[in-house]
Amino acid sequence: MNDTLDTLENVTYDELNEGDTATFTRTLTEDDLYLFAAVSGDVNPVHLDAEFAANTMFKERIAHGMWSGSLVSAALATVMPGPGTIYLEQNLSFKRPVKLDDTITVKLKVLRKEPKNRVVVECDVRNQNDQQVVVGEAKVIAPKDKVKLNKPNLPEITIDR
Repeated sequence: MNDTLDTLENVTYDELNEGDTATFTRTLTEDDLYLFAAVSGDVNPVHLDAEFAANTMFKERIAHGMWSGSLVSAALATVMPGPGTIYLEQNLSFKRPVKLDDTITVKLKVLRKEPKNRVVVECDVRNQNDQQVVVGEAKVIAPKDKVKLNKPNLPEITIDR
């Protein structure tokens, strides 16, 4: 399964099996950093101010930890199980920073199926150097009904800095 198609198709609870995997990949851009700050309200200067960030343990600006967490959400919502998935729980452990222009891949793996369409999914998030940046587990309600639809078109948003 991959995230490169123009359509979204879910994997229903009945179709899912322990061990199934899927991936979702995205590269962190400058616009992503500013848009995430604007939407979340997290304007910590370690994310937005290069001079401030240069004096931190990271020596440069880094992504918001929850930006990586939001990629896990996107993977669950659009790839596996996909449209119709209901997010119930998530634990995340942040292992290393995500930096501008890092390409992040979320790998999902079905750990187990539970009653009432609940599914526990391992979430392994890595950068382009195959270094783990986030790890965790999610619990979702997988959809019962099969859905296939076009991805919605999002507006182009420009950032004034």
